[in-house]
Formats: sequence, structure tokens, C-alpha cells
Amino acid sequence: MRVAAIDCGTNSIRLLIADIAGANFREVVRDMEIVRLGQGVDKTGQFDPEAISRTLKATQKFAESIRSKGVEKIRFCATSATRDATNRHLFIDGVREILGIEPEVIPGTEEASLSFLGATKELQQSDGPFLVVDIGGGSTEFVLGTSGVDSAKSVNIGCVRMSERHLTSQPPTKEQLEAAILDIDAAINDAGNEVKFSSVATLVAVAGTATTVAAAALNLSEYDRYAIHLSRISAEKVHQVAAMFQSMNREEIAALGYMHPGRVDVITSGALVLSRVMTLTGASEFVASESDILDGMAWGLAL
Repeated sequence: MRVAAIDCGTNSIRLLIADIAGANFREVVRDMEIVRLGQGVDKTGQFDPEAISRTLKATQKFAESIRSKGVEKIRFCATSATRDATNRHLFIDGVREILGIEPEVIPGTEEASLSFLGATKELQQSDGPFLVVDIGGGSTEFVLGTSGVDSAKSVNIGCVRMSERHLTSQPPTKEQLEAAILDIDAAINDAGNEVKFSSVATLVAVAGTATTVAAAALNLSEYDRYAIHLSRISAEKVHQVAAMFQSMNREEIAALGYMHPGRVDVITSGALVLSRVMTLTGASEFVASESDILDGMAWGLAL
């Protein structure tokens, strides 16, 4: 069966078209646009009209790809920013018109479950229990389990939200970093009340922040998803990379060969979140996974 999954987050919108037959998974198309749908939502509680326009333009592009590839089933999931925006109907109506399906605004628990399914599909169950950490633009999901989800918690410490709330200059000031750490640590500790960090055997981190940190830790000259996927990055390396981004200006970050232009102004806050996750969970390393909520959505469509 040929399926299409679209994941619309706070920072990016992504498309995966895949052929799935039983346990066989073949990627046909994987595409991403940085649209910053959640621009200003943390402060105003509403979508900016320009952000909606950017995101619908990307959705139209994806729709053309879906039509050209003969897709049989489509699922569109919107996450943190859309959950928070009081004028979300403007965006949802536009997506429905373009794709001809009902877009889903999924709760953090379902987002967590789909991320877990995508991130752990290729891993050995003997390496569990797994803690899957999905650092998005608006929120971060913590999901614990082995063959399935045992517990999950979504907290509002995404890279866009933390950049807009705290790290408003690049490099950030000492005071900005201290305020961000207080905010991030409180949210991680909140997640830890529901998700038992002490039982974790393998920490798996997914989404653009984690894979970009992995690219930096691996010292890649350009972004290489095959080199990044399932690489193991030590906590020490994560802290070094986070400190490196904190010391750089915007131009220096933009000049890095592996850096997506749409991540330049949010990678410092994203790497800080990951660094604090490593510290507060006590994990000695993380497995970087290029398979995430998109893959989980695709697998779910084929069931």
C-alpha cells in the first residue's frame, strides 16, 4: 500500500510517502519545508496570517507530490502550535480544501505514541526500555516503553517557543540562558513525575534538533541522514555542541555545512533543551533517529 503522512509542527511541515507491505517499508518521498507556523503563538495565542499562508503554500506543494505518486491513503497531523492557536480553524479549513481530507489536531499523548512507534521500529527490544525524546518547535515529548508505550508526557519547551520566550539574541546572554534553563528544567522534572527516567536503558532522540546536534557532534561537512541515523552521541558531546552554539553568532551558525537555514535561529535553544535532557535523565548517550512521528503515522496507515 502506498501511503502519505504529513506532520505539521511549530517550525516545519514534513511529508513522507512510503510503500508498506507487511513488515516491509520503502521510502518513496521524504520532504520538509521550514514554515514557522507557530511564529508568535506562545505570546499571542494565535496564528499569524503570514505563517498560515507559508504553511498552506507548502501543503499545496506536498499535495501535488501526493497526486503525482498515486497515494492510496493520506493522514495529516498538526501538533503543538495548532493545539495552542485559538484561530486554528483558518489553517484547518485551508488544509481541508487543499488535500480533501480532514486534518487532525492530535494531543501530545498521541504525538508521543506515533513518535515512539517510528523511532523504535528498527531497534532491538532487548535494548529497551526506551525513552524517546522528540524536541519539536513548540513542545517536547517524553515517551517510555519497550514494545509499546508505557507512559508519556508532552511539555511546552520546544526550540521555537524557548527562542521566542528566552533566547532572543544570538549569542544569548548569561541571563537569557539562566532563565531558559530554569524553564526547561522545571518542564523536564514535570515530565519525570509521569515518565520514570530511572528505568530507561536507551535514550532515543528524534526530530531536527537532535539530528542537527548529532551532525555537529559527528563533525559532518554537510547534512547526511544516513550517517546520522542510529548514531550514538555521548552526553559530553551534546554539552559541548550546546555550548558551541551558545558562543556563536547567527552568521557563524548559518555557515555550518550541515545547518538547515530554517534552524539557524532556533538550534541554540533546541540544543540547550537536549543538553538539559541528558543531564536530568542521567543518560550517558543518545541514539539519533531519523525515523520519527512521520514514520509512525505511515505505519499506522498501513494497519
